[in-house]
Amino acid sequence: MTAQAIAYVTSELLNHGALDVFSQPITMKKSRLGTLLTVICHSDRLTECEQILWQETTTLGIRKRWQERVILAREIVWVETIYGRSRIKIAQRAGKITIQPEYEDCVQLAHQHQIPLIEIQKLVAAAGEAEYHAKSKICN
Repeated sequence: MTAQAIAYVTSELLNHGALDVFSQPITMKKSRLGTLLTVICHSDRLTECEQILWQETTTLGIRKRWQERVILAREIVWVETIYGRSRIKIAQRAGKITIQPEYEDCVQLAHQHQIPLIEIQKLVAAAGEAEYHAKSKICN
């Protein structure tokens, strides 16, 4: 398969409910080069994701395995920056917080203001930290 075909099938899988899709170059039997395409999805999306793989790739087989997934509870909130609004994800574990700027929002702000993405992400994360700490002071 071409790189473009892999990009297309990745997009299709994500658009049809896959949680994540990634590819890796591998060496297969008889020292043939190949691409391992890994699709992570909930069991209710399995049939649809398989159908996309059969239809859009050259594969002759699909290996399946079930894994347990543990995720942190998270909250999505909007924060304001000097360049505009962005969402952030806030997760907590063992008294520590993780703040993750929403990628698509940051990309939009970076394009709109012609500022490097990494600068926008830092700004949004800082606004998220300030917002979180301001709320926690009110709650305490």
